Amino acid sequence: CERLVGVDRYSDWPASVKKLPVVGGGLDPSVESVVALKPDVVLLSDASKAAERLQALGLKVVALDVKSKADIHRVLGTLGQLMGVPQAQGADRVWRALESGIEAVVRDLPERTRHTRVYFEVSRGPYAAGPQSFIGETLTQLGVDNVVPAELGPFPRLSPEFLLRAQPDVIMLGNRSMQAATSYPGWNNLQAVKAGRVCVFTDEESFAIVRPGPRMAQAAALMARCLAEKAPGKAAGAR
Repeated sequence: CERLVGVDRYSDWPASVKKLPVVGGGLDPSVESVVALKPDVVLLSDASKAAERLQALGLKVVALDVKSKADIHRVLGTLGQLMGVPQAQGADRVWRALESGIEAVVRDLPERTRHTRVYFEVSRGPYAAGPQSFIGETLTQLGVDNVVPAELGPFPRLSPEFLLRAQPDVIMLGNRSMQAATSYPGWNNLQAVKAGRVCVFTDEESFAIVRPGPRMAQAAALMARCLAEKAPGKAAGAR
């Protein structure tokens, strides 16, 4: 973090980065603000249209794309190379910590949560986490079944009718998504909603889950907590 000179408006972890200059969004940064910071390298999404302009102004740009866990591993390696950190001390160490953290969460899950049919809404749309996404892959490690078919891609936009047909056992939503979800047609007819099997993550929790990176073990723990509390068969009032 001490090498950072600026961030986008969504960067809020760890807390120290909140003191840095904000240069716009991940997809629409202020080119002038970035140039003024004189960075050695600019990291941005490969979906950003600012890359060519920044390169034309003489800045080194590295575009990153993360949809799966393999992408996370690859990007960790890319960042390590950029910063001159040996693979064993950087990317590999962080990756092993992530994997071991998730494995520990999986070991502690009650057996009754296995094969729970889960729907995870990433953002309003509704945009869901498919099995090929890093969120979906973590759900698979947790032993549950994703109601979103793999052929729809990592983060497909679904129709509200899809949920009515799928009837998931448990629904996981970020707080902001939840505020919009209640207006989806047929929402109150979902069995999971009627039974109270909906997990509404706080903004802070949701950010840890939907933003790929070093907090993936924390994300797994949050989803596991949801499963332990909401999976069908849980005794009323049990902890």
